[in-house]
Amino acid sequence: MFGLFQQDGRLQAPGQHVILGTPITAPPAAGEGEALFGCGCFWGAEKGFWRLPGVVTTAVGYAGGSLDNPTYQQVCSGRTGHAEVVRVVWDQSRIGFSDLLKLFWECHDPTQGDRQGNDCGSQYRSCIVVQDPTLLALAEASRDHYQHQLQAAGFGPITTEIRHGAPFFAAEPYHQQYLAKPGSRPYCSAQPSGVPLGPFPGADYRLDSRVWQAFDWRIPHCVLRGDNAPIALL
Repeated sequence: MFGLFQQDGRLQAPGQHVILGTPITAPPAAGEGEALFGCGCFWGAEKGFWRLPGVVTTAVGYAGGSLDNPTYQQVCSGRTGHAEVVRVVWDQSRIGFSDLLKLFWECHDPTQGDRQGNDCGSQYRSCIVVQDPTLLALAEASRDHYQHQLQAAGFGPITTEIRHGAPFFAAEPYHQQYLAKPGSRPYCSAQPSGVPLGPFPGADYRLDSRVWQAFDWRIPHCVLRGDNAPIALL
């Protein structure tokens, strides 16, 4: 388990996911997986993940830096080294880690370095953090495969940081499930490449292929335009 939900030197009180109704601070239960994904501004990224069938809960926060319990303002300064990330907990019997990797790679441009669209700075870098070596190997395999696909489409080298373990610090409550809250500013600067991730060595895709029809990356700000509810197939 990551160094979860440390805020102001103490464990944060459990909160409920605005959409899923699950505790956002609970450690993964038996049969559940956990990973952190950084793909630009965490508002839009979190919504993309919580909509996937089989995702138990999500939360936004900071990881990969040198300062414990950073504030949003400190992270935005670019001096702490943290990235904005989404913590995802999923039911391994319903959704595979590869499905999460598919959303991750496709929902942003992982070749932009310390930037995603109009958002510039190391806090917006692309990254994946896991604790399980098996998940680390899958993430690396998906990266290597996606690099060939991106190169064929005219893109440069992937800059995504993939690492084993890093403390996760929960972002302030007003950031959690931000895009589902009344009065939120509909903002997402991610710039998807439009290149779909295909089968890669070790892939464990489990979601019905129709799920991906809910994410049309050809439409600007697709995540913002989509429903907040989890994707349901008829």
